[in-house]
Amino acid sequence: MRVNEEIKFLTKNINSLLVIHYSCQNLNDNIEGLSPRITSIAVLHVGSSTMHSFSIHLIAEIKKISRDEIDGHYDELEAVMLEDFYKFVQEHQDHYWLHWNMTNINFGFETLEHRYRVLTQKVPPKVEDSKKYNLSSLVSEMYGKDYVDHPKMPNLMELNGGKSRDFLTGAEEVEAFERKEYIKLHKSTMSKVYFFKSVFHKLQTKKLITARSNWPAKLNRALESLPAKVLALIAVLYSVGQLGYTAYVALGKTTEVTQQESNVIPPETNKQIQPTAKSGG
Repeated sequence: MRVNEEIKFLTKNINSLLVIHYSCQNLNDNIEGLSPRITSIAVLHVGSSTMHSFSIHLIAEIKKISRDEIDGHYDELEAVMLEDFYKFVQEHQDHYWLHWNMTNINFGFETLEHRYRVLTQKVPPKVEDSKKYNLSSLVSEMYGKDYVDHPKMPNLMELNGGKSRDFLTGAEEVEAFERKEYIKLHKSTMSKVYFFKSVFHKLQTKKLITARSNWPAKLNRALESLPAKVLALIAVLYSVGQLGYTAYVALGKTTEVTQQESNVIPPETNKQIQPTAKSGG
């Protein structure tokens, strides 16, 4: 199965694996520009569990711009944030990027590239398609496309430990942006990235809980269960016992044959020990 090969590959390259997610102004058409502003980006290095944050509120703090003044400097702050992000991309060209449905201009790497071009009039460093891995697709391939009801991300969270207290839905993120709650927005983005890392680890160990599974996943799960492991252990012990018994019987027969052979006197030896007949006088 291709998904298992991809997970093994990413596991082998765990120190070159990054998990990414971002938040934006809005995904609908009721915004001033043609594309939504990027408000924050979170990138997690899986091998070290180090989070790298890129957010307009962090840039505003560096530039001594108050929260209430941020909306008057959106273009400047977003441009600097994306500059910092793409410096990071340039420094990690040999890394792999794990994401959740960041696959097109509506929401994805292409969106980030577009906003960078709009604000800086420059071409950003490229994240090659061959280095992008869609976590949502990996889950679908392993457990079937109906593994959980829509919306899939929060429903999958509920089945695997519950949603983080920092998690916001898409609609809630839009409201947070309108209320200028930029820290709250970024915390939500980071909480999703941490969850994606958890999902990846559960894919590695086949421990991800889903509402429904396809047959290969069910079989895998059955084979990984405690009863299956106990039965496998019993089968191994029985096989070892059978092998030991067979060897014991074979050794006993060999010993018996050897003893029988040692008790047989060869004919030649028999003749030599026969008493010599006395000749008549």
